Amino acid sequence: MAANLDTPLILHLLHPNPNPNPNPNPRFYTERNFLLSPIPEPWPSCRANPNSVPAETLGTDASDEVPATWKDRRKTVKVAWEKLVRWSRSWRTINARAKMDVLERTRKVAVLGGGSFGTAMAALLAGNKADMEVTMLVRDEHVCQSINEENCNCNHLPDYKLPGNIRATLDAKDALQGSDFCIHAVPVQFSASFLRGISRHVDPKMPFISLSKGLELNTLRMMSQIIPQELGNPNQPLVVLSGPSFAVELMKKLPTAMVAASKDKRLALAAQQLFASQYLRISTSSDVTGVEIAGALKNVLAIAAGIVEGMNLGNNCMAALVAQGCSEIRWLATKMGAKPTTLTGLSGTGDIMLTCFVSLSRNRTVGVRLGSGEKLDMILSSMNQVAEGVSTAGAVIALAQKYNVKMPVLTAVARIVDNELTPKKAVMELMNLPQRKRQSLNGSDNGGGDGGDIRRAQNTGEWGSRPQICTSLTL
Repeated sequence: MAANLDTPLILHLLHPNPNPNPNPNPRFYTERNFLLSPIPEPWPSCRANPNSVPAETLGTDASDEVPATWKDRRKTVKVAWEKLVRWSRSWRTINARAKMDVLERTRKVAVLGGGSFGTAMAALLAGNKADMEVTMLVRDEHVCQSINEENCNCNHLPDYKLPGNIRATLDAKDALQGSDFCIHAVPVQFSASFLRGISRHVDPKMPFISLSKGLELNTLRMMSQIIPQELGNPNQPLVVLSGPSFAVELMKKLPTAMVAASKDKRLALAAQQLFASQYLRISTSSDVTGVEIAGALKNVLAIAAGIVEGMNLGNNCMAALVAQGCSEIRWLATKMGAKPTTLTGLSGTGDIMLTCFVSLSRNRTVGVRLGSGEKLDMILSSMNQVAEGVSTAGAVIALAQKYNVKMPVLTAVARIVDNELTPKKAVMELMNLPQRKRQSLNGSDNGGGDGGDIRRAQNTGEWGSRPQICTSLTL
């Protein structure tokens, strides 16, 4: 069965030829059969000793005296790449039509919040369509004036010029009236009261795209619950946009990837086409819970990673802590109904890596300063941006208790934030937890706990659906 050139590359990889030629020619490759043919055997001399390259091939041109098998490999890789590029171009053509349709129908977008991320996303939207009006609803009169008169946000990202089709206002009705989309970039802890104040100006059919990450402290609600409840409309169209993204890098137009999650597939695709550009890729997902809970929990884990950095505990400790934190996030998220693939994607692993290891992270910065001995009150008073992990930590532990999940690392962060435990004492307590043998999900010892999980995931498509069986602690 020959591969169809019109079929996406990934399908060729996932569905190999069920009736391969019993005697294929390993040196014969065409665009139609290269994926279905066996890869040539390695060059024998290099197979025995990778460093033993014949002397006659050294110091010559790359195209001279190269073994035939190497040339076949190069051709295989070249053809594979060219096929991938053709497939990509065909999809870009289709997506370009859809994107044009969404942008043509979008005349005005409201952005709620004048922080760094709201500003960056407003700039991105304004750059996607020059005649689209992007109105930022801000609370600071000086910020409003600087955006309208100087095309910059004087409080956040002041070194970057904003497109001319961005304007700011202090009036909610002015910002929301006639808007096709509403971008919510208000911190989670202030969102409920803010939304109640503007609810009378919100069109019940206007899609909300939430950029806020975290859990409401007292109610444990996520933004997908807060927005419809506080607007008094359970059917308010909603998309959650999340992933590894720093505002300053978006302003610099550096390559970034995010995920748009919605229970309405068409709405997720509309958000994708609205935001996507040459330097921003948007994937879509239906797993709203997974995207949101991963985005909330990673902020708390980032504080823990910062504490390790601030205490100079080394790379070994950092790796162990983040690995344990990822397991804790997975245990809770899957109990809440999140899909395992979401937790290993952009909004999970991707966002965790960015937030835990990069100095631009506000939550990591809080942790570094806590680990260095500073008091939390002094740290927060010196910051002009919100570190959501500080307020989310307590909510995370309440959520873990609700779902009966033990989370030692994230619990330690909550205790430190509440000033009930010092970072040094927390490390000591974690290191002295019982050293228990990790077991696979089928109860057998796999020497580390990962093999059994992986085998079960391959067989069932699930990760950690029974997290309580994973009894060991990395720390």
